[in-house]
Amino acid sequence: MFALHDLGWDDRWAAAFAPFARDGLVPARVAIEFNYIYRLYAESGELQAQHAGRLRHEAVRKEQLSAVGDWVAIRPTAGEATATIEAVLPRRSRFSRKVAGEITEEQVVASNIDTVFLVMGLDGDYNPRRLERYLLLAHESGAKPVVILNKADVAQHLSDDLDEIRGLAAGMPVHAVSARARTGVEVIDSYLGPGRTGALLGSSGVGKSTLVNALMGEEMLKTREVRARDSRGRHTTRHRHLIVLPHRRGLLVDTPGMRELQLWTQSDAALDTFDDIVELGRGCHFTNCRHQGEPRCAVAQAVEEGQLDASRLEGYLKLQHEVQALNERKHARAEINAKRNFKTASQSMRKLNRVRGRD
Repeated sequence: MFALHDLGWDDRWAAAFAPFARDGLVPARVAIEFNYIYRLYAESGELQAQHAGRLRHEAVRKEQLSAVGDWVAIRPTAGEATATIEAVLPRRSRFSRKVAGEITEEQVVASNIDTVFLVMGLDGDYNPRRLERYLLLAHESGAKPVVILNKADVAQHLSDDLDEIRGLAAGMPVHAVSARARTGVEVIDSYLGPGRTGALLGSSGVGKSTLVNALMGEEMLKTREVRARDSRGRHTTRHRHLIVLPHRRGLLVDTPGMRELQLWTQSDAALDTFDDIVELGRGCHFTNCRHQGEPRCAVAQAVEEGQLDASRLEGYLKLQHEVQALNERKHARAEINAKRNFKTASQSMRKLNRVRGRD
């Protein structure tokens, strides 16, 4: 059994849930999602659930259905540890990415997160350009981003790495820890607490499951050695999982390593992630300068004078291009959906008129 407030329930959630309470539904939080089958945490304990047929039918896109971290309104099955999800409460925050492949669709990785921990290994996984990508999505999520540099015990240039990442993180917290040696991990607790939710995000092999085990004080999740040749892991965590930490220390979402982190964002998110380039760009001669060879470009000049790393500018331009391409695909998809909806409505209207004509 769970106390709702330990799961993050508060007066704002109670107010949002009030209409469903009048219909005899009860609140629960999504802990695991697997092929549209869900494990929920509720006051009565853990339940297995599926969406109501009406909810599945009304959902135009998958992101409108339940995701790990969601609060949902459920109808429990009498005498069984099962339930039907009747509604999803509006999310306060969500970390999303574009689904892998060519489909232009959002995948909600975790929702209603207070703090998103962006985990990177200080071994062969160390990749500042990948961190920029995570930061871009974290700024868009509505959660507070915190950078966790794991495997500090094997770092060869810890001080330099910290300086570089703090420069990229633009004032947000950066912490070096070692989950395996269990040193420094207590800093994660400082961002959590009763009812607060964090999420661990990072590529495979950075030690997210080892961090969870260190925080739990037991080997709750299986861990496996990373490959020596490239420091890549083998996806120990298979599914996103909302974990309740002991002693009312909060909740933590463990996520599988992400082989592919495609953007799902608006271009304005880059203002927070690359504020140094945005600030330099104010000095460009042309207000619409793209920093790609235009004359009197202050950003290009900063690169030439060594004030800005060329690889950071390259990463910025690459992400800007991806965001622009994504927005174009979103627009094209919206037009297709609008035409499809218009066609469906027209067909329904013609069918209704034919029926009326026979009356």
